[in-house]
Amino acid sequence: MDLRQLPALNALRAFEAAARHESFSRAADELFVTHGAVSHQIRALEAELGLPLFARDGKRVRLTDRGRQYAAEVRAALVALADATRRIRSGDRDRRLIVSMLSSFSARWLTPRVGRFIEKHPEIDLELLSTNALTDFNRDDVDVAIRFGYGKYSGVHAEELLDEVFFPACSPNFRGGDLPREPRDLANVPLLRSDEELWRPWFDAAGLADFAEPKRGVLYEDSSNLLQAAIDGQGIALVRRSLAMQEILAGRLVRLFNVDGPSPWRYYFVCPAALLETARVQAFREWLVDEVDQFRLLYERTPAVCDAPAGELKALP
Repeated sequence: MDLRQLPALNALRAFEAAARHESFSRAADELFVTHGAVSHQIRALEAELGLPLFARDGKRVRLTDRGRQYAAEVRAALVALADATRRIRSGDRDRRLIVSMLSSFSARWLTPRVGRFIEKHPEIDLELLSTNALTDFNRDDVDVAIRFGYGKYSGVHAEELLDEVFFPACSPNFRGGDLPREPRDLANVPLLRSDEELWRPWFDAAGLADFAEPKRGVLYEDSSNLLQAAIDGQGIALVRRSLAMQEILAGRLVRLFNVDGPSPWRYYFVCPAALLETARVQAFREWLVDEVDQFRLLYERTPAVCDAPAGELKALP
């Protein structure tokens, strides 16, 4: 067999994902590329093969009969390649711990703490994967996932790790340091908006039934970008406790009021049941639970700026 006749691996991966989802957009989300990149890869593959793999109807796509047959064979080949890769890595697999999580949680919560795990367990080679895609433990080479959701993960071990709350925060230099002193003062300042952090539940918790969800201004899809906008003084953001506390302790943000808004989502520790008893997963779980306990205590000790005596925030460890 002349392996030079093989299509590019990236094109095959794009095709397999698009075939599985029957959607170029969902394939692009999974592969962390643009819709246009997936479309380009598949058109190049179709040109190389000399036949259409998808029938296109406006924005909708569906596999042709030959495309469906090819997708099954490509998927089997990619699975075989992944299995071969796992086997050749198996010599040091017991030392490697691969953890998948949201990029925002990785950057804002885990990364500032992970040095303590490395110092405590130098025998474990930790690999962190930042992704918004759900882990498929049957396909992905992942030991543990930290997921933000409702906890309905079938076929795996899943335990609640950390609950979440929302609260308003802003730069300590916002409007020259003339910060709102009570929740009703938010009527006179720009409120930053996000797809996920809606203000309505927090307004209800603060007794502001007459306040409406903000309708104007930039809408931030990414929570890290929302935090950065608040740090830069663009307005007041409704932030997640898990993502904002590091910025508060560093003095880049301040929490305005001692009112928490509820969140329907929580962080969960998820892994295959068979891996839960392995030494590397047990070590990571125990360390993570201890870090979460310390984080909760730290949050309870951190006052809102309207309640904090001068200099108290700076005195926190």
